[in-house]
Order: sequence, then structure tokens, then C-alpha cells
Amino acid sequence: MIFDTHAHYDDEAFDPDREGLLKSLHNQGIDYIVNVGASIDSIKKTLALAKEYPFIYAAVGVHPSDSQMLSEKHMKWIKDMASCDKVAAIGEIGLDYYWKDPDKEVQKKWFARQLQIAGEVKLPVIVHSRDAAKDTLDLLKEQRKELTQVVIHCYSYGKEMAAEFLNLDFYFGIGGVLTFKNARKLIEAAEYIPMNRILLETDCPYLAPEPYRGKRNQSSYIDFVAQKLSEIKQISKEEVLAQTMQNAKEFYGKERF
Repeated sequence: MIFDTHAHYDDEAFDPDREGLLKSLHNQGIDYIVNVGASIDSIKKTLALAKEYPFIYAAVGVHPSDSQMLSEKHMKWIKDMASCDKVAAIGEIGLDYYWKDPDKEVQKKWFARQLQIAGEVKLPVIVHSRDAAKDTLDLLKEQRKELTQVVIHCYSYGKEMAAEFLNLDFYFGIGGVLTFKNARKLIEAAEYIPMNRILLETDCPYLAPEPYRGKRNQSSYIDFVAQKLSEIKQISKEEVLAQTMQNAKEFYGKERF
């Protein structure tokens, strides 16, 4: 009874055994996966995965790290792809100031433009935000009225910023980082964020939880995140999985599942 709301099974890390792994996931308790695009090429691969596997849905969007090469031609194509039956969201899009490039203004331009597309096609938005809390918040505030649902993927800020995002009725993607020994800030945020605003995710193949930290992540490892969240929230793991399944369906649209 697991919904992995953010995965990257198109990544080359899965090239050796992708088919066998994906076919095994149902027996490991995985009901649904949203595979998330990050570049034009990965969007194409994501759409192919969603077409091949009934339990995989797609998100289409370009990560800020790849925003330098974008054009209006790409925006038209993304908008066209958003109409495909199994496309459940626009993402992952956003801002990443950890690296020097691309330029901040370039990132902001294409983040805002993809938010506009999300508003036009009425799909939820998966937001990547790293070391860019204020600009992320400001751009989302500008377009909030046009957007349906928003999740801050791989949430990494503190409780104070969580309050700002909660005021906008956003969701929070939480994954393997919650289990890390140095995750104090995220644990405090998870304590604060209501259960009905939390989506479980892997970001696989990245950010595997303890005891697999540093290894290739996969959807079944969400079980470790759910266990940690159950300890933080002082509820059973089964309650965590049930509530986050409901949250994910509400976020992406119950009519899809």
C-alpha cells in the first residue's frame, strides 16, 4: 500500500535491470509510481514508461539545472505532452541555487513559464527548490491563484518556511533524508507539518534511506521512511501509509486511480 510520488526510473542507474525491478514492485507493496521528468530527453523516457506500465504515471517538466537550453518551442511541446492520458503533473520544475549555473534569472524565467503552463492545463506542480526558498515562495505566490496543487519535492527547509508553504495550502514531499542521522531540521519540520499534507517519495535512484544510504534507491524503500515518520508522528506505520496514499490520490486526482 505504497504510492511513490516522485521517482526517476528513466535514469541510467536502472538500465541493467529496469524491467525486472519494475515488474517486481507490485509484490513488494507498491501500488502507484509517478515518474518525474527532469529534461526533454527524460520526459520522453518517462512517457514511454507510463505507456508500458499500468501503475506508472508521468510528470512532464524541466529541472532548473537544465533550464539554460529551454525555448518557447520546448514550452509548446511540454504543454502538448501534458494532455497525454497518464500525465499527472508538471514537474519537476523550480530553482536550484546550490550550483552557480544556470544563472538565477534564467532559472526564474523558465520556472515561472512552466508554472504558467501548469495553470493553463490545470495539473498539479512538483517543485524543486534548493537554497532558493525566498525566490521559490515569491514566484509561487505570484501564480498561486492559477495553480491547482503544489508539492515542494524533497523538502529541505525548516519549520518556519514550512509554515509559509502551508499558508498556501501546499504539500511536502518527504523521502529517505528523513532517516539520516543529520536530519534534525527535517525531523522538526515533519513534526510540524500535518499528516494530510505529506507525500512519500523516493527520488530514486537518489537519496536512499538508512540502512541503504549511498546505494541505489527504489520504491520499496519507502517502507523505511514510513517507519521513521510513524515514530515522529507517534502513529502506526500502517496509518502513515494509508494517510499518505490518500494524500497522493487527492494531490494527483482521485479519478486517475
